[in-house]
Amino acid sequence: MQVLFVCTGNTCRSCMAESIFNSVSNLDNVKAISAGIAVVPGSKTSKNTSLLIKENFSIDLSDRYSVQLKEEMLKECDLILTMTSYIKDILVERFQQHKEKIYTLSEYVNFKEDIIDPYGGDLEVYRDTFDILKEAICLLLNKIKEDNGI
Repeated sequence: MQVLFVCTGNTCRSCMAESIFNSVSNLDNVKAISAGIAVVPGSKTSKNTSLLIKENFSIDLSDRYSVQLKEEMLKECDLILTMTSYIKDILVERFQQHKEKIYTLSEYVNFKEDIIDPYGGDLEVYRDTFDILKEAICLLLNKIKEDNGI
């Protein structure tokens, strides 16, 4: 199973979600990737995202380039989770053939609200986003286990 996390620029939320998911998951053959719907060419993971991922998982994302969402990614993934309902709406409208596997992360795990973009915020804003994502991803992993009888 492959999960795709999608945000705007793939510099903060979705790459953070990908790293958290792949670091805390203990599921065999389940992997996450991430992409953005409006990537600025040549952009890299934000400094604060890199710092938090390094601090929590000893993974260095400082030289990771953002990934532009491509339709092939949607085809290859089993579950597509967006950070906001706005991004979900864009994907559903543009890629009707994949709409049955596109959700917001929050709606998929019955979480509170959209994952707000920390871009431009200080480290504490990013830490809040990290904590929210980690909580949502733990719920996601439990749901995947339940849905697959694991």
